[in-house]
Amino acid sequence: MPRIELDVNPVDFITTDAVGKPGERVFYLQATSRNNIYTLLVEKIQIQSLASGLEEFFADLAKNFPSLPPQADSFIEDQMHIHEPPEPLFRVGDMGIAYDEDADRVILMVREILSREQLPEDVSVIRFWCTRDQMSRLGLWSAELASRGRPICPLCGQPMDPEGHFCPKKNGHSHG
Repeated sequence: MPRIELDVNPVDFITTDAVGKPGERVFYLQATSRNNIYTLLVEKIQIQSLASGLEEFFADLAKNFPSLPPQADSFIEDQMHIHEPPEPLFRVGDMGIAYDEDADRVILMVREILSREQLPEDVSVIRFWCTRDQMSRLGLWSAELASRGRPICPLCGQPMDPEGHFCPKKNGHSHG
């Protein structure tokens, strides 16, 4: 697949979502701009990291730019789902967040996961230029989405399926 390098500016909409039932979900990051849809594959842990990273980012932003008006503090779930069917451009390896003060935009940079056949300079990169409200909603929704997975075993910290799981803390006995 050829290398992609894009600046998606402006972003009209950005979200994360999951398709499938808990334990079998596939996670996506998706943005739209000028009738174009950009869909990327992500892992649940990346969505969790994005949510916590955005929380920290906005706390720092408020400290460093106290005159900025507050960003959105809620989302409407029906408006946060991806456009289906998802057709991912690539699987995300890492993400970074930056702020452009002059444009008052939060930039979410995503970089493709490096495969064995690729050199670092050959990986795809997309920069999503978003409003603070868009990114705040993204962070809040991502935290909610990640929390909807399988319950976590209080003993071993692993996800539990409805029929139980192999719990190393119970010497391998099923724990429901």
